[in-house]
Amino acid sequence: MSDTRMPTQKRSIEKRNRIIEKGFELMCEKGFHNVSTPDIAEAANVSTGIIYQYFNDKKDIFIEGVKNYANNIMFPDIPILENIKITDTKSILRNMIDAYIKKHTISKKSHEELMAMSHLDDDVAAIFKNSEFELTNKIVQLLKDNNIEIKNPVEKIHIAIGIVENLCHEIVYHKHSKIDYDVMTDEVIDTIVKLLK
Repeated sequence: MSDTRMPTQKRSIEKRNRIIEKGFELMCEKGFHNVSTPDIAEAANVSTGIIYQYFNDKKDIFIEGVKNYANNIMFPDIPILENIKITDTKSILRNMIDAYIKKHTISKKSHEELMAMSHLDDDVAAIFKNSEFELTNKIVQLLKDNNIEIKNPVEKIHIAIGIVENLCHEIVYHKHSKIDYDVMTDEVIDTIVKLLK
């Protein structure tokens, strides 16, 4: 294991972030096992030696990319959760779903690679699980802050997140031509409202 370092200078931080971004994109596009460290160096326009200054191996790069992906796309810190008061649950759910769908911009192939890695690698799986529960706890706290009491809030919110995630995947990745996604979104919202009562 090499002695990696965390950069402190702006240029070095940008270089490290570029390695994460380009390496993660490449591994998602071609598959984790089909990409080498020299491939990542070429994509990031750095030497292989530079990569080893910041990372032990390509898995470290992938893990950092997964953290960014989980935080920004899979379980984003949706701005609508910040400083709001719940008045119209359906409207808030609609806005949250719209924001969640907009965040899912990664390609279907990349998404499939990430899901496969989450089943094959315990470290990747842990990142997704932790991010999911951070979002669950944030929403539960939002309900408490608005004096909304529901029975089994953690479990119900966890179910609701799963439903929204499936809806999002259906709309963004599956795109079935015989499904009216506006109707499906309304059904999801109604289901979550009933669940939370």
